[in-house]
Amino acid sequence: MTEASGATSAPYAQPSGRVFRWAFAYDVLLNIIWRGSERTYREKTLEHAGLRTGESVLDVGCGTGTLAIAAKRRVGPTGRVFGLDASREMISRARKKATGARAEIDFQVAGAEALPFADATFDVVLSTTVFHCLPNHTRDLCIREMVRVLKPNGRLLLIDFGGSKRERHSLIGHLRAHRNFDVFDLIPTINESGLTDLKNGSLGFSDLQFLIATRSGSTSLRSG
Repeated sequence: MTEASGATSAPYAQPSGRVFRWAFAYDVLLNIIWRGSERTYREKTLEHAGLRTGESVLDVGCGTGTLAIAAKRRVGPTGRVFGLDASREMISRARKKATGARAEIDFQVAGAEALPFADATFDVVLSTTVFHCLPNHTRDLCIREMVRVLKPNGRLLLIDFGGSKRERHSLIGHLRAHRNFDVFDLIPTINESGLTDLKNGSLGFSDLQFLIATRSGSTSLRSG
């Protein structure tokens, strides 16, 4: 596995929010929830991210690593992929899956509030179905951290539950943690965080919505 380049400008913080411990059961649960269509979900996500050969990618809240492994296939041998999760059990399973897939990915245990990377490290930062698990007071900080580690003109892609509660049609979209969260509420923070060209809409999969924006070509960030 490769090592992260550069030292982080932010100290490691203990992760907050819900941390999932049962990694194998988590994979089984996802397969049940998505009814075997998880591959379609991954492909839709990566299409929105627009990954290119040779790019560096960070998956924040990577779970058991399935999306990171798919991302590595897209960026190829010259690209780099890192996956972070607050759960040691998830990271352990992700490493085993990457080894089985012969995918060189650096998986690390860390929270989204203090990413262990230098400024301007990644071309793309992904975070899928993570923000509804985070406490309200940490979400702005997590977005600022993700923007911090993006290179100028780098892309941030967030996917999570959103939209009107009345228009949600999936069972999972009506569960308590999902029903009370709307990813579109993150738009003001994104607009204030040095990101431009914001696009949003339905992922076309369950009640998931996407937000994607580009970091300004300037290396300076707006203060949060």
